[in-house]
Amino acid sequence: MTAICIMVLGTTSGAGKSWLATALCRYYQRQGLRVAPFKAQNMSNNARVVARPDGGLGEIGSAQYFQALAAGAKPSVLMNPLLLKPEADTHSQVVLLGEVNRELTQMPWRGRSEKVWPAIAKSLDELRATHDVVVIEGAGSPAEINLHASDIVNMRVARHANARCLLITDIDRGGAFAHLYGTWALLPQEEQALIKGFVLNKFRGDASLLAPAPQMLHELTSIPVMATLPMWREHGLPEEDGVFDDRSRSAGIIHTTVAVMAYPHLSNLDEFQALKNVRGLRLVWARSPADVAGADWMILPGSKSTRSDLAWLRAQGLDQSIIAHAAKGGHVLGICGGLQMLGEMISDPLGAEGAPGEVHGLALLPIRTEFSLRKELRHVHLQFGAFEGAWQFLSGLRVSGYEIHMGNSMADDAVASESAPELWRNAQGNVVGLYLHGMFENSSVIQAAFAQAGRGLDEVFEEMADFVSLHFSHDALSQLVSQP
Repeated sequence: MTAICIMVLGTTSGAGKSWLATALCRYYQRQGLRVAPFKAQNMSNNARVVARPDGGLGEIGSAQYFQALAAGAKPSVLMNPLLLKPEADTHSQVVLLGEVNRELTQMPWRGRSEKVWPAIAKSLDELRATHDVVVIEGAGSPAEINLHASDIVNMRVARHANARCLLITDIDRGGAFAHLYGTWALLPQEEQALIKGFVLNKFRGDASLLAPAPQMLHELTSIPVMATLPMWREHGLPEEDGVFDDRSRSAGIIHTTVAVMAYPHLSNLDEFQALKNVRGLRLVWARSPADVAGADWMILPGSKSTRSDLAWLRAQGLDQSIIAHAAKGGHVLGICGGLQMLGEMISDPLGAEGAPGEVHGLALLPIRTEFSLRKELRHVHLQFGAFEGAWQFLSGLRVSGYEIHMGNSMADDAVASESAPELWRNAQGNVVGLYLHGMFENSSVIQAAFAQAGRGLDEVFEEMADFVSLHFSHDALSQLVSQP
């Protein structure tokens, strides 16, 4: 039996496609169905390490990783066969079936589609052959008429899978009914026929005041509004793209302020969602020295362009803020690219990040980093050694995470834990750097640092499934998978 495909399309980026697709993965999994997520092409520097069909490791967008967990499925590169990782405003690294493809990376955008479509179609077909339902996420809008001829992520996928499509819009932005109607109207008739329902997302107010617009839209298109989803900021799922929340929110009295350096090419920021969920913690995305005033912790996150982002830190004056904070004994943490910035020197002899060269780091850790063209991907399970001072709460903790990086760091006089060879500390113990992503996703770390139980992802997925069950019209979701 070939799986039924439910596809979530959006009128715009940020309409709520990833969120709804994740919720549907858990909803259908709770019905006893074998569910898998799929997104043909994702553009994001938030990535996770997952299995390849050949037994090796590759990377996919974090959104499909979380969707796989929600579905109770083992994450695989088949779920996101094409990943574009932006390295500059006009250039992206191309990852095909989990591995960097240099030929495709150098190829013009419009020339890629026919090259990658066979891998995309094959990946989707393999998932359909082994599951009951595949929840597919689109990208941007399916009505970008300048891209329709080379589309490989929206309606071409929908046609290939004969998908039952939902079209979601962000009503909080305004113009929701125009967005829905205009998107539908720009599609060819055979693609209009695949749209089975409209979804209004992020609604604030009395839903009865929407009348008669839903009925009028139905009369124009023959498509029902299946759900009006209320605004829900605290759902707990990391946003897929960008700095997901510039506005700090935290329940209770603020006890800790954490400043994360928001450089232009920061990556894997989804790993900080766990900090955002801590009561009494204020999370700040820092772009200027004023943003870090009064911070207790300063975190240098991962970067897709480490040398460029280090230059940005210096241009903003944030380098001096970090150095001054460290000199006062404040908590400083560098993760992956952030670790590399904290060292003495970054060398790029082969031009992995553009022109070959080397730059001085912030010299807060006595290490040197050298880039190579080979990307390191691994799952990591380790136990921290003994810590003194600022990071003492990490002592002895067992943690799991992952590594994605193209550089290797070598210690001079840094203190390294024997059980965690890729972790470095300064002599004072308040500056720590490591390649491990996902440390704060371990509930043991949140408990040790803040004496709070972390909100687990499974709890988040269950609440999301409850939410869509409550707000979709009666039996709408069941009918999507039961109708022939």
